[in-house]
Amino acid sequence: QVQLVESGGGLVQAGGSLRLSCAASGGTFSRSAMGWFRQAPGKEREFVAAINWRGSSTYYADAVKGRFTISRDNAKNTVYLQMNSLKPEDTAVYYCAVGKSMAITTSWYDYWGQGTQVTVSS
Repeated sequence: QVQLVESGGGLVQAGGSLRLSCAASGGTFSRSAMGWFRQAPGKEREFVAAINWRGSSTYYADAVKGRFTISRDNAKNTVYLQMNSLKPEDTAVYYCAVGKSMAITTSWYDYWGQGTQVTVSS
């Protein structure tokens, strides 16, 4: 059973930065694609970024492209999301997930973390 634990969320002013981490255990992390999603109050969970198992390929939602960077360290079983130039509309609970491929839909992901809150003040 794969377990994912996110950390690094918090309150930041617009224009600021945060780095989220997602530590995985209990599965073949190094052979799995990983994704970050987010969910704002009253909205559906949406895709943010994904990375392949090698870390050689990444994909981003248009809303975060150029501001967020996804990366992974397979030796530490950890995936990261560096978030720069944050905007109030980035406020959401951020979730990491283990997936079959670098998909943008939640149905392609098998395991999810509990989420970490990111709040960006204007």
